[in-house]
Amino acid sequence: MKAAVIGAGWAGLAASVALREAGAKVTVFEAGHTPGGRARRVFHTDFDAPLDNGQHLLSGAYKHTLALMRRVGRNPDALLMRRPLQLASLDGRFRLAAPRLPAPLHMAVAILRARGLAWKDRVATLRLMRGLKAMSWTPPRDWTVLHLLHYHAQSDALIRQIWEPLCLAALNTPAATASAALFARVLRDSLTGSRENSDMLLPCTDLSALWPDAAARQVTMRYGSTVRQLRPSKEGIDINQERFDAAVLAVPPAFAARLLETPLREAGATGLLNALKAFEYMPIATLNLRLQDPWRLPEPMMMLREESARDHYGQWLFDRAQLAGDTKAGELAVVTSAATGIAERNRQQVIEALIDQVAEQAARHPARLPAMPEVSAAELFIEKRATFAAVPGLTRPLNSTPWPTLALAGDWTDTGYPGVLEGAVQSGLQAARVLNPGAA
Repeated sequence: MKAAVIGAGWAGLAASVALREAGAKVTVFEAGHTPGGRARRVFHTDFDAPLDNGQHLLSGAYKHTLALMRRVGRNPDALLMRRPLQLASLDGRFRLAAPRLPAPLHMAVAILRARGLAWKDRVATLRLMRGLKAMSWTPPRDWTVLHLLHYHAQSDALIRQIWEPLCLAALNTPAATASAALFARVLRDSLTGSRENSDMLLPCTDLSALWPDAAARQVTMRYGSTVRQLRPSKEGIDINQERFDAAVLAVPPAFAARLLETPLREAGATGLLNALKAFEYMPIATLNLRLQDPWRLPEPMMMLREESARDHYGQWLFDRAQLAGDTKAGELAVVTSAATGIAERNRQQVIEALIDQVAEQAARHPARLPAMPEVSAAELFIEKRATFAAVPGLTRPLNSTPWPTLALAGDWTDTGYPGVLEGAVQSGLQAARVLNPGAA
C-alpha cells in the first residue's frame, strides 16, 4: 500500500508508525519543519536548549503513548521523570501527595493527609470519588464539571483549590463550561486500576525528541509541504495531484473541513462537514524564563495561585533545568490553560506580571526559598488553538469517512478523551486500523 499521512503531529505520526509496521510505504506531508504538531520542539536564540511550543505533562495512564515510544525505540523510563501524584502550591499553603499504596487507597490517604484543606473538604472530596464510582464514572452527557461538583456538594474553596486547576489542566476548558463526562474519564483512568496510573510523567527532553523525531525517521517526510488539493475516492486519494492508495488526514478540524468541503458535499456527508466546522478552540500560554543564576524549586512541577485582578494568570510552574538535570542553569516555564485573558493583553505586560507572580509566591514558601534570580531571557508562546473547547454535548467525528481509503485522526476525533496527547495517539492508531485492519 502506498499511504499518505497529512500532518506530522502526534496523531499523524502514530498513524504513520502503525501503517509502516503493517507493510505500507508511508509519506508524511507536514507544512512545518519539525515533527510533533502542537507538541513540538522550538529553537530560540536566547535559550541554550530547545524549548517546546507548550509545556506538557503526561500521565501514567497513557498506556498507548508509552507503548508507542517503545515501538520506535525510545525509552520512557529514561526520557520521562515519573513522580507519584503530587499537587503542591509554590506558596506552600497547599500540598496533596499520593503515597505508594495500592489504588484507590493511595488517593484516600492523600486526601486525608492533604495540607491546606478543611476536614469537611477532605470528606467532600472522598464523597465525590464515591459518587463518580456509583455513576460508573459516567455523569450525564449534558452536565458541566461545575454542575457535577455542585451536585456532589463541593465547596467553593475546594473547587478553587483543586477541581478548577485540575479541570483546566486536563480539559483546557473552565469548569463552568467543561464537559463533566470528559473530566470523569480522565479521573477514572488516573485514579482507578493500578497506582501507577496516577503517576505524573514529566518530559526530560523536548517534545519532538520524546518520540516524534524517531517516528519521522522511519517514513518519508515532506517538510514544508502544504496540502492544498485532496480528492478521495473508493479507488484511492489524489493529494496535490499525486495518487495514493490510502491516506490519513491528521490536521485540525477547521483545516480538514476546508480540504474536504467539496468532496463531503458531493458525497452528501454534510453531517460530518458540519461537525468539523462546529469546533471552538481554547488557547494555552507558556512563558519560558531563563534566569541569571541556578534556582531550584522544591518540586519540578508546582501550582500557582491565580489572581486575575492582578494579571497573575499563571497556574503551573515547571523547573525545566531540574527536569533536564542541569545543575548550572535556572530555567522555568509558567503555564496558563484556557488563556483567553492572556491572549488579549499586551505581551510585555503579561510577561512582567507572570514573573512578579512567581517571585511573590516563592517568597511566601515556608521553606524560605532563595529569592528568585533576575530574568535574563523571556519568551511567551501563545498557542491560540491549542485544544478544542471540551464542552458538553459536542459531536466529535469518528475516524472513518464516506471513503474506505480516507481516515481522520486527531485528538478531536471521538476518542472519549479531551484534547490530550494520549487521545491523539489513540486516534492515530485507530485511523491506521480503519485503512488496514491488520495495523496494530
